[in-house]
Amino acid sequence: MLIQLIYILSIVILFGIIFFKMIHKNETGYIFLLFLQTIGIILYSIENLLNIKLGNVVNIVIIVLSIVFPIILILLEFKNIDIINFIKFAKVKFYIQTGNLKKAKDILITIIEKDSKNYNAHKCLAIIYEKEGGIRKAIDEYVICIDINKKDYDSYYKVATLLTDLNRKSDAIKMLTDLLNKNPHYYQASITLGDLLIEEQMYKEALTCLQDALKFLPENYDINYSLGIAYTLLNDFQNAKECYEKAAELNFLSHVANYNLAEISLLYKDLEHAEELFQKALEDDELQADCYYELAKIKLMRNDNSLAIKYANIAINLNVKKISEKIKKEPLFIPIMAKIAIPFNIPEEDLKTKLTYNEIKAKEHLENTTDITTNMGYINFKNRKEKNIEKNLDEGRTNID
Repeated sequence: MLIQLIYILSIVILFGIIFFKMIHKNETGYIFLLFLQTIGIILYSIENLLNIKLGNVVNIVIIVLSIVFPIILILLEFKNIDIINFIKFAKVKFYIQTGNLKKAKDILITIIEKDSKNYNAHKCLAIIYEKEGGIRKAIDEYVICIDINKKDYDSYYKVATLLTDLNRKSDAIKMLTDLLNKNPHYYQASITLGDLLIEEQMYKEALTCLQDALKFLPENYDINYSLGIAYTLLNDFQNAKECYEKAAELNFLSHVANYNLAEISLLYKDLEHAEELFQKALEDDELQADCYYELAKIKLMRNDNSLAIKYANIAINLNVKKISEKIKKEPLFIPIMAKIAIPFNIPEEDLKTKLTYNEIKAKEHLENTTDITTNMGYINFKNRKEKNIEKNLDEGRTNID
């Protein structure tokens, strides 16, 4: 009887403490714990008032719900551990996973209203706004996170990427530069900053940024590849070649790196190596048309017209508009133009690309540079040929005379 009295008294006191906390803090989160206690009390009442034996398992559940949970809550709060917020964040995660972002936001906003410096609440809210497409709101929340935690480098990076999405590239560059001053080892920021600087045609600054990152991560594919792009756009093809080779070594599936290396080999008149690399790059569906076009040019330089015709026609079938226009402008194709199946009505094509803006820029720069040197070679060859014909004609006239 005494044990029952102590048990009932304990339940009443614990229930009263939690109820007082709920009123004092104006925190509805305590209702969940009061609900659990109530279930324990109801089960206890059923067992004792109706004299029904519910078994040992139910008795353990009664004790846990009505006494153990409340005591744990009080002890945790005594140690400044907010169990109510823990429960709320558990709900937030559940709502986010189930796609109910509105309810998740509502809970987070109530947390922030009570504690404006709650870092986790602001971070979760920023993630939700970002998922919803509310970029400006997301930036505001990430900035608050940085104000609360100056070492939150991930939020620094997030703000920079979101500013880029808003086309505020100068602000993004400033943010990333600030981040790298605080944490030079944040290599992803170095890559992103390098890419942004390349987009803004600040190639030398991009080189400095990426070379600094390379000191920490010399075996990083992204850094070596981005360096290759920067060197390409500075017309430093030897260094670009070394960086692309390193990138291809680190990632054998980097077909764009192989394609760019092939173009550089063409610049150096190394046709055999260029052909080998273009053959490798054919594994990328998006690069196939360009590869076959370049292979056709190589075959023409080697006087293999039959294979040149074959490759040119394959390239046209893969990308009619782009390849047809390139062939028409390329003097190398003049001798075989009649045998290339260029349609009269070229349809407009809407081909999607997975290449980045910088990748396309570097690729096209290499292609254009290679075309210039190839055309110069073709013109020189044509002039020499014409001079030889004239020379032979003159010699023939002299012999006749």
